[in-house]
Amino acid sequence: MRKKLQQTIKPLLKTFLALSLVLALALSHADGALAARSGGRIGGGSFRVPSSRTYAPPSGGGYYPGGYGGGFGFPFLIPFWGIGGGFGGIFTILIFLAIANFLLQTFRRVSGGETGEADYSSNAVSVTRLQVGLLAQARELQNELNQIAETADTNTPEGRAEVLQEASLALLRHPEYFVYAGGGTQQASLNSAEGQFNRLSLAERSKFSEETLSNVNNQLKAALAKDALPPAGELDNPTRLFTEGAGEYIIVTLLAATLGKFKIPTAINSADDLRQALRQIGSIPSDNLLAIEVLWTPQAENDTLTSDDVLANYPDLRLV
Repeated sequence: MRKKLQQTIKPLLKTFLALSLVLALALSHADGALAARSGGRIGGGSFRVPSSRTYAPPSGGGYYPGGYGGGFGFPFLIPFWGIGGGFGGIFTILIFLAIANFLLQTFRRVSGGETGEADYSSNAVSVTRLQVGLLAQARELQNELNQIAETADTNTPEGRAEVLQEASLALLRHPEYFVYAGGGTQQASLNSAEGQFNRLSLAERSKFSEETLSNVNNQLKAALAKDALPPAGELDNPTRLFTEGAGEYIIVTLLAATLGKFKIPTAINSADDLRQALRQIGSIPSDNLLAIEVLWTPQAENDTLTSDDVLANYPDLRLV
């Protein structure tokens, strides 16, 4: 009796083990499907101080009482020769006027920000990151970002400011799809700001399996269309629908490095907070921009980003 029972159970155990192995292999393919997929990128800039910011000393240089300049030019010497080398009376008054004028001009240059390139090395640079998670129904947003990437001039400060403005506007036009948001600003010296900016950029780019569209410093690159087919192994994956769930999203990241103090709220808790942050980062003037990047995923048509992808790769995002 026992022998017959063992002979009956043994085939069932083999069948169970085989099904378990198939299920484990299927789940391993599903885990691979959770990685972020295609990504787009627009960027450019330089961490050198703009040449227009450097201070050029005023031309001329002669001091004219009641007039222009701040130096000790030819007209100042006239009283010296006229008085025969004396140091009293009018000559003493002119010395005081020259010194007062020099101090006044210096104060105006310092207070007006015309202190030259040396001052910029000590100024803070603000490195800002703003991320927005939207429902995948906002497919037209992807088309808008694609168009910006294909036409943007990322080699000039004006062009980069326009990219940031247009990307912010594209997001502001789709508030009904806002789901997640996050970000903040870090202060850095001019010497260390580039490294900080690059670290943030690489962290976001590493979440893409492939950059399928990019325009960086006017170098436009696009990957060949693959019709957004699932990765190999997913077509015959019987557990794909159960593991992915129904949630599909688009994540857009805005990065900006700006001269001087700039800050967005570290806690974005509502759609109103997000709109305010988008207006702030989209209105940065070109003179203050050192570098920008706009990154988004997915980029390829019909590609999706699941809720599991968002939880795994964007844990800092908050519901808005």
